[in-house]
Amino acid sequence: MPAAPLRGNRDFVLLQLGQLLSNAGTQTTAIAYPLLVLALTGSAAKAGVVSFARVLPLALFALPAGLAADRWSRKRLMIAADGVRVLAVGALAASILLDQIVFWALPLFAFVEGGGGALFSAAQAGALRAVVPPRQLPAAAGVQTGRQAAVSLAGPPLGGALFGLARALPFLVDAVSYAFSTLSLLAMRTPFQEEREPDRSSLRARLAAGFRFLWDQPFLRTCAFLYGLTNFVGPGVLLAVVVVGTRQGLSGAEVGALVSAFGGCLLLGSFLSPLVRRLLPARSVLLLELWTWPGCALFLVWSNVYVLVASLLPTAIAIPSTDSVVTGYRIAITPDRLLGRVESVRTTISLLIAPLGPLAAGSLLEAVSARATVAVLAGFGLVLAAWGTLSPAIRAAPSLDELADVPPPVTRTLNPV
Repeated sequence: MPAAPLRGNRDFVLLQLGQLLSNAGTQTTAIAYPLLVLALTGSAAKAGVVSFARVLPLALFALPAGLAADRWSRKRLMIAADGVRVLAVGALAASILLDQIVFWALPLFAFVEGGGGALFSAAQAGALRAVVPPRQLPAAAGVQTGRQAAVSLAGPPLGGALFGLARALPFLVDAVSYAFSTLSLLAMRTPFQEEREPDRSSLRARLAAGFRFLWDQPFLRTCAFLYGLTNFVGPGVLLAVVVVGTRQGLSGAEVGALVSAFGGCLLLGSFLSPLVRRLLPARSVLLLELWTWPGCALFLVWSNVYVLVASLLPTAIAIPSTDSVVTGYRIAITPDRLLGRVESVRTTISLLIAPLGPLAAGSLLEAVSARATVAVLAGFGLVLAAWGTLSPAIRAAPSLDELADVPPPVTRTLNPV
């Protein structure tokens, strides 16, 4: 029986709407956090600390969040995560409005918001697979990337413009967006998990099951490490765009517009992704992204923020195709009872270094020139591109046609731990 079209799937639409709203709010504050720190302290290093605090929980809490997603109701966990983020960002907005904001509170608010994001992320993979047939998962992953690209395009300039009107405004918008995300989750009817037998194994054994499944899949294991390490380069370069743009006299709205150009190319890449997947084998799709990261070295030739942004645009176009291949295949082959743990293991591996990107970039921008900072990031990207090219697992990347032969989730089980 052919799978139902994504656009006709009510719960898929609601899931995407909720995530669109929450991501839109998150993107407005992604630019507002460093702008607020720079306005309060003028320190690029402190801006990096706040960005570090916001990303750190995604790696720090990924494993316990994955265990929770495989044990309790994923929908309730996602609603609780949105509630935590409403409180954190709302409290930050209130402290700004009351003129009681101090720097030390910013990493705390950012950390709590990031913790809610970690819980939400661990449960949302199960929600996606619950409402999308296996063979449509690459397309659904592409839709998600397109959605993220759309908010990446609109969010930063909106955040910069709102910050220019009132410093608290982007944080108020973020809090409201999480509230609307909760409403969309409440309207969904599909259970976010299959029927589960009580798992009486130890905590250690349950964690080990997720590690073991991912580790036994060479392609998934390599992608978790390889593309996880690109998370060091990306956030670092984007922070450099904010700092360099500010130093070169751009306003908050102008800096936001530059960052949004990356989102615009992500959106373009999401439209091109189906064509790319048809024309290129999986290995070529994956290498395409890796070899664009060293392009930020163009900034070494001409140290202008517009050149730095332009060097990132090919990467943005390539990312959606990579995501659709890796994410679609991973979610399709992972048993439902392990999905939260496998996603959390992957998140832990891939994001463990991500908080270090803005932290290192901020410290380097404070200590050395912007050109030297970008040189470090470009060199790191070159190493990853060489690794991917030589990797046997990437060379043997599975065909997306294999997803058509994946049996229904209920039939895919592993021996009990």
